[in-house]
Amino acid sequence: MSGHTRDWEAFVTPSDDGAVHMDLAVEGITCAACMGEIERGLGRLPGIRKARVNLTSQRLAVDWDQSATGADEIVAELTRLGYTAHPFDPASQKDRQDRTGKILLRSLAVAGFAGMNIMLLSISVWSGNATDITPETRDFFHWLSALIALPTVAYAGRPFFTSALRSLMAGRLNMDVPIVIGVTLAVALSLVQTIQHHHHAYFESAVMLLFFLLVGRYLDHNMRGRTRSFAENIAALKAEVAARINDDGSVREVPLSKVEPGDLVLVMSGDRVPVDGVIEEGVSEIDQSLVTGETVLQPVEKGVRVYAGTLNGEGTLKVRVSVASGATLLDEVNRLLEAASQAKSLYVRIADRAAQLYAPLVHGAAALTFFAWLLFGLEWQPALVIAISVLIITCPCALGLAVPAVQVVASGQLFRSGVLLNSGDAIERLSDADTIVFDKTGTLTTAEPVLMRRDDLPAGLLELAGRLALSSRHPLSMALVKASGALMPFENVRETPGAGVETVVDGKPLRLGSPAFCRVARADVDTLLKWYPGSSIMAVRHGDDDAALLPVRQTLRPDAAGVIGALRAKGYQLEILSGDQDGAVRSIADELRIAHWKSGVRPADKIAHLENLTNQGRKVLMVGDGLNDAPALARAHVSLSPVTAVQLSQAAADAVFLGEKLEPVLNALMISRRARRAIEQNLWISALYNVIAVPIAVAGFVTPLMAAVAMSASSIAVTANALRLRLGGEQAHKLEG
Repeated sequence: MSGHTRDWEAFVTPSDDGAVHMDLAVEGITCAACMGEIERGLGRLPGIRKARVNLTSQRLAVDWDQSATGADEIVAELTRLGYTAHPFDPASQKDRQDRTGKILLRSLAVAGFAGMNIMLLSISVWSGNATDITPETRDFFHWLSALIALPTVAYAGRPFFTSALRSLMAGRLNMDVPIVIGVTLAVALSLVQTIQHHHHAYFESAVMLLFFLLVGRYLDHNMRGRTRSFAENIAALKAEVAARINDDGSVREVPLSKVEPGDLVLVMSGDRVPVDGVIEEGVSEIDQSLVTGETVLQPVEKGVRVYAGTLNGEGTLKVRVSVASGATLLDEVNRLLEAASQAKSLYVRIADRAAQLYAPLVHGAAALTFFAWLLFGLEWQPALVIAISVLIITCPCALGLAVPAVQVVASGQLFRSGVLLNSGDAIERLSDADTIVFDKTGTLTTAEPVLMRRDDLPAGLLELAGRLALSSRHPLSMALVKASGALMPFENVRETPGAGVETVVDGKPLRLGSPAFCRVARADVDTLLKWYPGSSIMAVRHGDDDAALLPVRQTLRPDAAGVIGALRAKGYQLEILSGDQDGAVRSIADELRIAHWKSGVRPADKIAHLENLTNQGRKVLMVGDGLNDAPALARAHVSLSPVTAVQLSQAAADAVFLGEKLEPVLNALMISRRARRAIEQNLWISALYNVIAVPIAVAGFVTPLMAAVAMSASSIAVTANALRLRLGGEQAHKLEG
């Protein structure tokens, strides 16, 4: 379907802030300069609030005031700039990217094969010039080289010619324009020199230049493909349909868009769970590695929450839907990945600015070089060769790759470590952190409470308590259900609001609830709290037997002690700020050997404490569950939240971490430090390359072929330096910070 016949308004969706949003796939984006050109061009339209281009997926996300600008005007502006827009569809975009990759690979193969053959002819000419080659033989070899080079340049140079032509027609310059000028001039000069029977021609330089440029372009395309695969792997986890159980018991397969909260869906053995919900019937095992990071199958039963994208084992489950499609945990993960890839860090903005200045500077430098050599008395042909070399060697491909290459690899390593970025500069700020402030509840501890005492309970009493807890609406009752493994609730259960639940078993009353509801003395409760500080105390009594006290509290994450010890060993200052009571916070702080802690802290107090640390020159990482920590998460230098709180904290936190372990916090810090160093190294590589290479080229010591090799080598160098991050990525917390 052609672009001018589309109803672009149909692809517009409303945003929460009153603006509208549209995602577009944009053809023709090849570098950071293209991104900046699009964003600045759209930014000049009235009502545009945000325009962000994802270089990896070539996805443009636009937010704007629809009363000021229409969707058609946005697409028209993209067309004026020389780009082609399509509605963003991951499958279609993947097909377009795959076609681009095939074109690059075929062009690369043709340029490489032709370049080798022309090089063989050139070597014969070079050696013959030093010995006894006849002018006729030299001209024959030059014309033979031209016969190979001209169709090769026309075919293999298509990616650059198309991009440059589109740019010039739009009245702008991109990075491909000087490349095309350099290749065209090299071929044209070679033809002139061949006609004039010169000793030297530069056909091999033009073809090998294209070859090395295509190597860099294909590596860049491949690297973007690896980044896209992360998002594609996540998207592949999402089911398109769900088997909904109707009121009459019939099962119908319906699109996810038709599934509403409260619906009951059937999940068969081996299927992916299509929705977030709670199991109402069935027992199975589920691969929840997306949520927990653990690949071991987890047993699930009635009352257990399951998430879209997780894989069901051998059992059949009936799941009550809790959230609609589009608001599941899997959807949140997708949105976080996209937000992270669209956001821009300080280093990216620096690279974008440098790329924006590149075209006028490099053209000016090449022109000045040409005229300067003419003034020094050099003939126009060798002066033009030097100018072509300058034009080629100054191509900022390395600068364009310096930051994105590291971000791609670092984001992949963070994703594998269970960390999803929500901010473009989160890596930089994580690498700056020297102080870590933890919330206790849901952060250092698990999100769900567990029963702390079970071994000394009378035989069978825990099972009775668990069955009775199935009928309770109290949030702590699930701890008893899990501890007992109860599946079948009692009948005729009566609940006393604020006190507990009761029924009759074997002719005797069975009560579960507060200690007072079960007639337990306050002194007994106080004694138990000394052993289990910070616990919530429940009680169960069967008939006239003594009541059993049940301490329930959140426990430390399984690896918390090891992670805290590793962070302390790496020099981080550690603190706990919690709104919980003194005893609960003290016990956690003592167990983790964290000397600085405060309890009973309100949100305003947390902000005040963070501001005090900031005034002392500390760079604070706040790790909180995002409920009452949201203001502190926003105020901190950088922030992390567990995925269990993502719906509450994603607006405030810079990243979220998956799973029940605390290790992703350590991994995020270590990977970010290494990524920061790699970005700085890449920028230095790019800068030093130009400082060294440009003067040498201007001085006339570099041929166009040598310039192509040097330019491509700089691109490969920054890419290889970025890929070093992958070494030992799974052991990032063991590396030096």
